[in-house]
Amino acid sequence: MIFSGVPAQLVLAFLVDSLIGDPRWIPHPIRCIGEFISWLEGRARRFYHNPVAEKVSGGVVVAVVIGITYLITYLFTEAVSSVFRDISILNIISLNDIVIALAGSLTIALRGLRESAGDVLSELKRSDLDSAKEQLGHIVGRDTQGLNEEGVLRATIETLSENVSDGVIAPMFYFAIGGLPLAMTYKAINTLDSMLGYRNERYINFGYVAARLDDIANYIPARLTAWAIIFSAAVLSPVRSGKVSPLRAVRVMLRDGRKHSSPNAGLPEAAMAGALGIQLGGPISYGGVVSEKPFIGEGEWEIELEDVAMAGRIIEAAGGIGMILCVMLSIAIHRILII
Repeated sequence: MIFSGVPAQLVLAFLVDSLIGDPRWIPHPIRCIGEFISWLEGRARRFYHNPVAEKVSGGVVVAVVIGITYLITYLFTEAVSSVFRDISILNIISLNDIVIALAGSLTIALRGLRESAGDVLSELKRSDLDSAKEQLGHIVGRDTQGLNEEGVLRATIETLSENVSDGVIAPMFYFAIGGLPLAMTYKAINTLDSMLGYRNERYINFGYVAARLDDIANYIPARLTAWAIIFSAAVLSPVRSGKVSPLRAVRVMLRDGRKHSSPNAGLPEAAMAGALGIQLGGPISYGGVVSEKPFIGEGEWEIELEDVAMAGRIIEAAGGIGMILCVMLSIAIHRILII
């Protein structure tokens, strides 16, 4: 086969997501994982009465979700391989690789991220701030009703910066290392964190393991994402000459990347803030409670509508750069294993 294995699956998965996205008529595996987490949480909470027991119960939920996700995905890939491995299309790519790539595209969310930001931007262009805040509420966890237009723009750019890491680069990174089973397992870890990793009274102990594991899983991908954003800024800087700067992106990332409460999310955000010459971060309201967060970036310019559009172009380019790097990683791993 001319085009085969994990590298072929990864390229095709990225292209399918970029061109088609997630068909709504297909039951999305991440939703199934989320429902399973909720079901397990309800049962696990019956068995603890102190902080230590909470952490243990939360850790058991994490272990069960990860183990079952990996096992089911592994069995799926084995079943697909046994049926389609010897069937090829013009001896170019096997049907096995196509099916795995289609499933793998469900772990990548570049098109969905781009479209969600586009929906917010479209409402702002129509001067409909309330509708823009409603659209923003679909992709962020913060309160949106009290935001002005600049606040909506800032939140949109922040979620683009952060989610290109855990929604695009990270799943491709783990796909490159361990194929579809590891990519889907990463998505399970990310979903566990998004559902259990809150620092409030309900989850501070129960979600402890989920939050720490997500920090570990995103350590390398977040740094790859930050540099992919910087290289994307270099490629796109001629489009907005004088406004988009890769050198400023490097400077701000190195200076402000660790100001964020997360050990990972601040790096892509700082790279994006520096690339666009804007300031991100600041006070954020969650459930009516204001959380004081540090400002990131130099704020040379006020945030404009065009900054969201440019941030969208940057994450598209970063996704492509990330895909190329992950394919190269996969090829290198394959050659090492052969040796």
